[in-house]
Amino acid sequence: MNNRSYPSRIIRYRKILEYNNIKSYILGASDLDFWKKVRTIDYFIFPLINEHSQIQLARTVLPVIENIYKKRCFPDQATSWHYDDKIRQYYLLYAHGFPVVDTWVFWDQNSALDWIESATFPLVFKLKSGAASSNVVLIRKKSEAKILINKMFSSKGVTCHNVPSRNSLTYLRNLIRLYGLRRYIALKRGRLDPEKFQPFWQVQRDYVLFQKFLPDNAFDVRVTVIGARAFAFLRYVRPNDFRASGSGLIDYDTSKIDMRCVEIAFRISEKMKFQSMAYDFIFDEEGEPMIAEISYTFVDTAVYNCPGYFDKSLKWHEGRYWPQYCQLAYLIKEIQLNQPPEDIMAL
Repeated sequence: MNNRSYPSRIIRYRKILEYNNIKSYILGASDLDFWKKVRTIDYFIFPLINEHSQIQLARTVLPVIENIYKKRCFPDQATSWHYDDKIRQYYLLYAHGFPVVDTWVFWDQNSALDWIESATFPLVFKLKSGAASSNVVLIRKKSEAKILINKMFSSKGVTCHNVPSRNSLTYLRNLIRLYGLRRYIALKRGRLDPEKFQPFWQVQRDYVLFQKFLPDNAFDVRVTVIGARAFAFLRYVRPNDFRASGSGLIDYDTSKIDMRCVEIAFRISEKMKFQSMAYDFIFDEEGEPMIAEISYTFVDTAVYNCPGYFDKSLKWHEGRYWPQYCQLAYLIKEIQLNQPPEDIMAL
């Protein structure tokens, strides 16, 4: 296997399987014999990344493989049907009474404009799609909210990573357009794969999502639950900003973890039968932990760098674990998997 041929997260799955003498294949959904090969396998793993083409593919093939071909999948439908959709996530958590940040979703323009007249600012505006805070902005006044509402209910809508707001993380980049020019030049010179040129192409429209702004949160608590393991760390917000997701400012000091977040995350994963789920907690005015977002997939190295994990009794266990190993161990219960040593997992 040529390690340069596949993303690192796929390589790590394969290294773990090979180390445990489990035969694996990489299937291409465009292969003419794809569905014939699906019939022959025991497990199907889709290492999904946050790119719209991959999400489109996953939502098309995974339900068929799991529900029609009856293959054990990672992610399964319980884990992934709400992935990259903050509205689905909010509806799911709210319906089950879990602590989620107050959120208002409108499906028609007039209702949104009527509500905004009496809303309390600032508010957080989000597109339902997007990771690393790329489609999240802070709205400080009514006029800004109206611009976004009218844009979301226009014929053009809003393209992901192009939220028209000055505190958008991509505002200056898109204003100057040098980012797009550099990518175009890289594409023409053969330094960028065509499918990577525009990975976020979805147009969002005909809805609007606002979330209550909870001030004085210098960080969020990221808790990732995989089976009976919970990995937790803090993510500090960017300088002079309110967003922690994607900042890369991670603190692994376990003494700073609010254990209520770990307990809630375990409770939700067990109730909803999630195979793998990352929870982003912030705190309300009373200091209560509230969930801002969830995601079944995440940066694997951030979890691996945790010095250990909490079990369901909240007992601490030292050691570094690749999330791919934890996910495979949870999926393939018939075999006692071993995590390869670091020299084998190195890329």
